[in-house]
Formats: sequence, C-alpha cells, structure tokens
Amino acid sequence: MSLLRCLLFVPGTDRKKIEKAFTLEADAVILDLEDAVAPGEKERARQVVGEILKSPGLPPTFVRVNGVETQHILADLQAVLHSGLSGIMLAKAESAEDVRKADWLLGILEEERGLARGALELAPFIESARGIEAANGVAAACPRVKRLALGGNDYTADTWTTYSTEGTELFYARAKLVNASRAAGIEPPLDTVCPFIKDAAALREDARRARKMGFQGKMVIHPAQVEPVLDVFSPTVQEMEAAEKIVAAFEKAQAAGAGVIQLDGKMVEAPMVARAKQILSLNMK
Repeated sequence: MSLLRCLLFVPGTDRKKIEKAFTLEADAVILDLEDAVAPGEKERARQVVGEILKSPGLPPTFVRVNGVETQHILADLQAVLHSGLSGIMLAKAESAEDVRKADWLLGILEEERGLARGALELAPFIESARGIEAANGVAAACPRVKRLALGGNDYTADTWTTYSTEGTELFYARAKLVNASRAAGIEPPLDTVCPFIKDAAALREDARRARKMGFQGKMVIHPAQVEPVLDVFSPTVQEMEAAEKIVAAFEKAQAAGAGVIQLDGKMVEAPMVARAKQILSLNMK
C-alpha cells in the first residue's frame, strides 16, 4: 500500500505556485477551488486547473472542489475531470448522502468523457462537528472513498475553539476519523493542515501527534512544511530495524511451534508482528 505522507495545497488561481508545487517532494499536490479561491475568482481557477490537468506526466494530483450544497459543485467537476486527475477532495462533507451525490455526478461525467465509471477517487473533507459525527457513514458511503481528510481549522471554528500547539481540541475528531476509516476498511485518514507556517517545531509535534493516532499523512499549505512532514510520516531507521527484528524472531519461533515470544524484555505476538510488517511496507525513504 502506497500511502500519502504529505499533500501540498495550492490555490487553483496561481499557475506559478502550482508549477512550483509539482517540482517539490510532496507525495501529492492538491489544487484548491474552495477556500483558497475568492467567489469572484472561481471561474478563473477552474480554467487554470482544467488546463494544467491536461498536461502529460503530472505527479499525483487532487482537486478540492466546493461542497455539494454550493452552486459551484457541478461547474467544478465539469472543469477538472481529465485524465491527469488522481482524485477529488469533496469540501465540507457532512453525510453519506453528500458523498453519494458527488459520486453520482462523477459517474455521469466519467461516462460522458469515456472514462471508466467509478475509477476516480473521492476523498471526503470532514471539517465540522456534524461531519465528524457522520464519519462512519461517510467512510462507507461508496467504493470511491479510499480515505478521509480532516479539516481542522474549520472544525475548531465550528466547535468554538482554536487550533493550538497542544492539539487537545482535535483529539476527538482525529480519533473519530481513524476509527471510522478502520471500521469501513479504507486507508488511514489524512491529517489537517497546520496553520503555524513559521513554527517548524510546532508542525513536527502536530504531525507526530497525528501519526501516533493512526493517520497516514498530513496536508500542508507551504513548501517549507513538506520536508518536516515527510520526515515525520516516514519510518525511522530505528523503527525499520526493530520491525525487521520482530518479524525475523517471530517467524523463527513459529517455525519451532511457538505462537508468542519474548524479545528485548517484551512479549511479541501476532498483532505486534502485523504492525511490524506494516512499518516495513512503508519504507519510502
């Protein structure tokens, strides 16, 4: 499984920033048609993004479209549905029905353009209390949904709090998305962008917190945030060595008929071995 450790947001109106984003080391780029684009600039953003998505050889590229309850959703999808698109991020997803509406629209457009129906990924962007409570239904809404994404800045505003360096205000929302994703059998979720652009230490701690809770990666809003986030969400040398040691010792024990072993003073059984194998599979450095 090739997880997305770092996804870089870029305003859909800024061709220069988009071209620069493609040269960076983020696992994917998100071209934004929603919050980063003023209402009067929506059409120009669609034109820019649509043209870019026709370019050959693009890296993994997602587009965040406006929510299904807005007047923009259909025009957004019509403008960006091209072969260079990796997936759609659906802003302000608050119910399974929201996801199914977007799925229905995508299916119609795919058929119109000769694309395989259902092939395009749809990542619900959950950023409200209502959306968090509906996370289980959203995660299982349709086969297009491979992962959820957390919009922490909108969520904290919705819940009358503020995004902090301590992160306590996001604990419930993060835990909810991780558990909903696992229950639905989809990939781990993507963590919210961190607003502290000039505080590298706060960014790293925020990313570590999310990784420890079970997120696969984190979205970022500035090129300087890419490297720290990639680093946090990649297995360390020590983690890789420990995982290799666990797998080797357990396989040797199993061959001798043992199902549980002790290694370095700790009990090791099947769930720990499964986690070690997950770590080994994510060696992307």
